[in-house]
Amino acid sequence: MTEPSAGNDESDRRARLRAVKLHALVRDHLATSDGGVPDLTVGSFAPGAALTAGDAAWVLIDPASSDGRGLGPALVWASRRGVTSLHVVAEQGAGVVARRAAEFTVPTTVWNAEGRSLRPADTQPIGPPAEASADHLRFVPDIEAAGAVPLIEFGVVAGEVRGLEVCRVVDADGANGIEARLDVGVGVHDREAFAIMHAGVPIADALANVVASVTAVRDVSVPAHPLNRLAPERFLRWRLEQEPWLVGMALVRPAQPPVPRINLKDRAACTARGARIDGSEVVIVCSVGADLDVIPYAADARLAAESDPGADAFDAIVVTPLRDLMPVTEELANLLRHPVSLMPLPAG
Repeated sequence: MTEPSAGNDESDRRARLRAVKLHALVRDHLATSDGGVPDLTVGSFAPGAALTAGDAAWVLIDPASSDGRGLGPALVWASRRGVTSLHVVAEQGAGVVARRAAEFTVPTTVWNAEGRSLRPADTQPIGPPAEASADHLRFVPDIEAAGAVPLIEFGVVAGEVRGLEVCRVVDADGANGIEARLDVGVGVHDREAFAIMHAGVPIADALANVVASVTAVRDVSVPAHPLNRLAPERFLRWRLEQEPWLVGMALVRPAQPPVPRINLKDRAACTARGARIDGSEVVIVCSVGADLDVIPYAADARLAAESDPGADAFDAIVVTPLRDLMPVTEELANLLRHPVSLMPLPAG
């Protein structure tokens, strides 16, 4: 028999605290004026905490989730218990969760947790895309010259190689105050380390070397390489750009996600636009691995596409490796008000 690790002890402690917190919030919220306390049944829910109160499910999303994640697992948990309504409690990102929840047929109310009180969350609208500044855009030719692909998401200019970010334009202290500069590396810590280790190397040469190194190994023929474990969803998107016919498209190009990425090295679905032979456009969501939030994300990506001025209604497709297509993903897709197609790709 093995001893439980300290990490497991900490996870268990946090799970217990979340369960206690949700129980207290729901008990106080549902208590009657004469002091009556509802009958609450606590269940197991790894991404946070969950319980049932009569025919309603209550789910607390992990406070660390601020990008709308957690709704998919909450919907699955509720559907497994045959309840008639779902209440989702969030401390961050509640507006995004509310926006996504409205795309499902399951009656769902999203709440902000404020101290010991619950307040209905306001739906966060999808705003116009942020524009990159002229100072940042001037680095686009440098990114292209090094062999990387420039991408702009939420006003941030970055360069990718086969879906992996290898450089980013940032604002930093300079000789004349805050100045824009091009940093090389995968993620903020890697960029900082790279700057120290390659001080004095012209940025164009440094970036070109990184592009060549990444290109040599980021390939389906070397799946075990560490660089291929990063952003696999974006690698899948890059493959579709090169071979759009794999998903029945004439053209596939990257598109901005509905919410910013929280962490470059965390798994996260990504968005593309596909054009059919007849010219009609499709929203494509690329996902790798088991991700119960990919369907809410896909609904959000379609909303973002349809929020463009003059945009028509879009079809949406979720593309995932065949091994990662789970029955529960189809169940979630069937709960949407507007269908999403699932398209598995064979390995290779």
